[in-house]
Amino acid sequence: MGRPIYLDYAASSPVHPEVAAAMAACLGPDGLHANPSSGHAEGRRAAAAIEQARASVAALLGAGPESILFTSGATESDNLALLGACRAGRARGKHLVTSRVEHRAVTDACQQLEREGFAVSWLKPGPDGRIAPAQVAPALRPDTLLVSVMHGNNETGVVNDVAAIGRLCSERGVLLHVDAAQSAGRVQIDAGDLNADLIAFTAHKLGGPKGIGALYLRPRPRPALQPLQFGGGQERGIRSGTLATHQIVGFGAACRIAAADLETEAMRVRSLRERLWGRLQAAGSAWRNGEGEPSLPGILNVGFAGIEGESLLLALDGLVCASSGSACHSAVAEPSYVLRALGLSDLGCQASLRLSLGRFTREEDVDEAASAILAAVERLRRIAPPGALERIR
Repeated sequence: MGRPIYLDYAASSPVHPEVAAAMAACLGPDGLHANPSSGHAEGRRAAAAIEQARASVAALLGAGPESILFTSGATESDNLALLGACRAGRARGKHLVTSRVEHRAVTDACQQLEREGFAVSWLKPGPDGRIAPAQVAPALRPDTLLVSVMHGNNETGVVNDVAAIGRLCSERGVLLHVDAAQSAGRVQIDAGDLNADLIAFTAHKLGGPKGIGALYLRPRPRPALQPLQFGGGQERGIRSGTLATHQIVGFGAACRIAAADLETEAMRVRSLRERLWGRLQAAGSAWRNGEGEPSLPGILNVGFAGIEGESLLLALDGLVCASSGSACHSAVAEPSYVLRALGLSDLGCQASLRLSLGRFTREEDVDEAASAILAAVERLRRIAPPGALERIR
């Protein structure tokens, strides 16, 4: 039996071969092994490679290299943006606004800020899964310091109008933080158009390596951040620690590859997603969580009445790699809080499956995966208790 079909790009994407080659060239005695903070020739060579990569990472957001600060990934970027900005600005306000469907890297950081005395307004999405600008406006207060709303949702794939939210924040002198881990490299992003002060994203969602991410900081006026870690003062004193040259070079290569064919690749993946959804509707009593446009091209969250998502994943093990929700939350055996916020019952949440496609997904993969899922759904429904099909949502 061959390898299973990989439909879990929202959790992590395969490293692009060109990225792997660029990283490999950095390793070994003839590679970029020197500490990039060192003043000697080899250190300067490593530092130059990092700055070249920084420019490529920034270009993916239509920004300049001075706006990019490297981190270990989107979780650290989110934490640094939220904790760093709120702790640095607590004299101006101790209120922030976020939503019930943010990634745990945001929601947990906001809960930590609540423990530190900040007040948080938690917005509930509409039935389509989106946070509307009209919801944000009345939540703003005179002491609001920051708003955090993700660009594309990691479970449903819906895209928020963060540009309009950013305009509201700008008019009120409020910082806007955007988690763009799922959207960077998958849809067109211009940091200036988003009106965002802080944007978090990561390499491994777009064909780069794990362990490296970035935080975009608006150059003017640059938001003040209190560091979360201390040491050698790297990354303008905001994020100390020796920079991982090979990972940063891989990140830069992944951003260049993603930018080169972003629009055509998004169209291709979106077409495959709709093909998959069309095939899966043959199961009957199926629904889609987070419908409508705009959306991320590769995420399809689908529910099957009478099915328990974990059982479906077990039935597909070795055939299709998918997820019942966010990979960062998969160790917790409880319904998705994102789908709950959309109004689904626990049964509806548990009956849902996230399928996510990407660069190396092909038409034959979609068809084979659909056949495997349909067969598994049919088997599981045959042994389901009476009335299970009626308990849809």
